[in-house]
Amino acid sequence: MPVRVRIAPSPTGNLHIGTARTALFNWLFARHHGGEFILRIEDTDLERSKKEYEENIIEGLHWLGLQWDNEHIARQTERLPLYRSYLERLLESGAAFWREYTAEEKADMERDGRAARDRVIALTPPSDPERELAFDDQIRGRVAVQAKHVGQVVLAKDLDTPLYNFAVVVDDLDMNITHVIRGEDHISNTPKQLLIYEALGATPPVFAHLPLILGPDRSKMSKRHGATNIADYQADYLPEALVSFMGQLGYTYDAELLSLDEMAKQFDLARVHKSGAVFDQTKLNWTNAQYLKRLPPATFKQLIGKPDLPDSAVPIMTERLERLTDIAQFSYFWEEPEYESALLSWKDDAPEVTRAALELCADLAARGELNQPALDAAALEQFAGKKGSVYWPLRVALSGRQNSAGPLEIAAAIGSERTQSRIQTAIHKLAT
Repeated sequence: MPVRVRIAPSPTGNLHIGTARTALFNWLFARHHGGEFILRIEDTDLERSKKEYEENIIEGLHWLGLQWDNEHIARQTERLPLYRSYLERLLESGAAFWREYTAEEKADMERDGRAARDRVIALTPPSDPERELAFDDQIRGRVAVQAKHVGQVVLAKDLDTPLYNFAVVVDDLDMNITHVIRGEDHISNTPKQLLIYEALGATPPVFAHLPLILGPDRSKMSKRHGATNIADYQADYLPEALVSFMGQLGYTYDAELLSLDEMAKQFDLARVHKSGAVFDQTKLNWTNAQYLKRLPPATFKQLIGKPDLPDSAVPIMTERLERLTDIAQFSYFWEEPEYESALLSWKDDAPEVTRAALELCADLAARGELNQPALDAAALEQFAGKKGSVYWPLRVALSGRQNSAGPLEIAAAIGSERTQSRIQTAIHKLAT
């Protein structure tokens, strides 16, 4: 049977980094086996599900390059008649029953702040509660639990309100899902779902439970560790960088930087790690930096919204840039710098020393001789060998910053005319 996997997010929040990693692993598995990757929206939680969250999830998967194969996105709220037909079938066969709540149970619901119900549809308890419910997890090996420890499996609030475990099983059967690849937090749901498959007389899919993504303190990744939603990464990172980074959260490839297609060729569920994967922000920044360096100048300039920048400025920026939102530190390439005149002087240099250095730089720039040998010679001959007395005021005049690309790199990128203009501005600042 052809491989068919799915990602089934609930639109009760934006696309989470954990959900995105799960989607990626499903996509890689499908592509490795020449199978299909299905997107399903599990929106039966009517109170918490929102259209804007669904749109965020879809846009995020698009941005990451994880295109699904089903033409029409399946939404559970559009499939209620299907669930009803399965529920009726189970009730008719005796595999499920209407479970009536007692007055005491309803009082407990109200006390807990839950809406009291008269009854629900539950799975008929297994005749042999001592037997094992077991499955061979493709990542963790054999997992087993006694049926009596599963507890009562509630399928639906009523014929038109299916609950999670039941709807998931029906969907996976109806969509011919062959492998369910999901986070390890779903392991506890699997025995309940096995009982539902059994009640329906159906063969369950193959299960594989991925390790959780952990924060630096090895607890489950949460907002206290930093951004958890994919939308929060889009301004800072290239999608191919985030994909390459996520692909190695719980998996080891032959190289650190891989495209989707390259990862798909190597992907094997048996090689997925069992232990949690620590989200290393430093590694993500490094990965992004490597992909930024690979961008053609025209693509990079378009990305930062500066198409008129000279190409020579691009490698100067990409050699130092890790996150796209840090691009403002290079604003001196496209706008005149602003700074206080006091910043122009190197350490304890007097204003007249700084002015002499700037006039020297202005003269060299005018003659097309603003280069390292000329500046080094001037520092040795006129400024007691103190290179900082020459290079520092030139750096500030061209960038307006204490930390920037090298002043000669900036000068070469912005051109002789703008270089001379900025040096003259600096000389004027000192005079006033």
